[in-house]
Amino acid sequence: MKSAVETLNPTRVRLSIEVPFEELKDSLDAAYKKINQQVTVKGFRKGKIPARVIDQRFGRGAVLEEAVNDALPKFYTEAVNEGELNVLGQPEVDITELKDGELLAFTAEVDVRPEIEIPDYSGIEVTVDALEVTDEEVEKAVEQLRERFASTNPVERAAADGDVVTIDLQAKVDGEVLEDGVADGVSYTIGSGELLDGIDEAVTGLEAGGEATFTSQLKGGSAEGKDAEVTVKVTAVAARELPELDDDFAQMASEFDTLEELKADSRKRLETTKQYDQATQAQERVLEELLKLAEVPIPEKLLADEVQTRKHNLEHHQLGQMGLDLEKYLEIQGKTLEEFENETSEQAIKGIKTQFILDELVNKEKLNVNQEELTEHLMRRAASSGMSPDQFAQAVVEGGQVPMLVGEVARGKALAVVVEAAKVVDTNGEVVDLEDDEDEAAEATETAEAATEDKADDKAEEKNEA
Repeated sequence: MKSAVETLNPTRVRLSIEVPFEELKDSLDAAYKKINQQVTVKGFRKGKIPARVIDQRFGRGAVLEEAVNDALPKFYTEAVNEGELNVLGQPEVDITELKDGELLAFTAEVDVRPEIEIPDYSGIEVTVDALEVTDEEVEKAVEQLRERFASTNPVERAAADGDVVTIDLQAKVDGEVLEDGVADGVSYTIGSGELLDGIDEAVTGLEAGGEATFTSQLKGGSAEGKDAEVTVKVTAVAARELPELDDDFAQMASEFDTLEELKADSRKRLETTKQYDQATQAQERVLEELLKLAEVPIPEKLLADEVQTRKHNLEHHQLGQMGLDLEKYLEIQGKTLEEFENETSEQAIKGIKTQFILDELVNKEKLNVNQEELTEHLMRRAASSGMSPDQFAQAVVEGGQVPMLVGEVARGKALAVVVEAAKVVDTNGEVVDLEDDEDEAAEATETAEAATEDKADDKAEEKNEA
């Protein structure tokens, strides 16, 4: 076999391959055997029809077609390996010559990973938010905990903001009561915004037994999006009472003996959260600067496939779970279809560039992924997918997605290398040291995932559903 590689552009090549006919012998034998099992000829046992009879009865062309289809993938793979090509996607194959007994010649055009020169990233500087926890934030956190321990007591007065009312609802569209538009005994906190628009104004000021009618656009059900005439009747009013903020509350709501200890713990938790956010922010901004430094040609077909995949995942996974279609989603987002497609294309380009650069950095730095790192990553992926670790691992293995998970972890380690070399300062001008964060590589993996939007968990979920 002879092969030659022609570079069409930085991301696409054409392979020209010539195969002497004798190298098709195994595929020809397999073709005759396959046809033997599929046809019957009077006077011959099934599977025992001579090759010359098959040629006469069914045509030599049918045999050659079967043999060539069998042989092409093997010779294409040999040519790819011989040319040391890193191909992307499936090739477009064109048979240019087929001479029976002499020669098979064909071309294969295919996208390839472009050669990327990793830029000097040691001079990258980024600014992140300062790590500051205010007294107001601590008070808010304690207040949220206090809200969780609120109690309700029935009252004989008009309902006011913050009260919990028990209500009966009836919705009509065009004067007809909807089958799914009646609900009794619904508990609702006035001001929470958890039900229909306009309900807060309708029930405020009503005592038990009072009712009101208002118009609201339905957020779900058989008449979703339509304006309905809603009648609400208040059957009970209860006032929410918050516990006193004192040491007794601290002992009831936590493992601490005093309110000051509870507040100190809340401050520490907020600091930990902000440290994580600060590290993520640093990684995202370092990655943005790295992408600006590198020239990365984008394969057109790969980009088109990536855009289509992102749109498919949005429409059939994310929006489907929310009961929305693309048209409704764009209406909520206030975007046109053109704006959405442009944004999706930009995100896809960023994802491809991120993956190419970080993969190249993995090779340059000779970064490896050990079993412990892979297991930890798998556990995180399983948690985010809503599957058990065992279910997720089985689905990933059966779907052949283990290399994808390894790639995700490796890219996270590559990004961590760049972040470590960068200068990170906060808005106060203080240098931020991220090197001591033992979760830095895991956080960087999440950042890289967000940019590339890999499909391992989507594919695992699809496998699990099947």
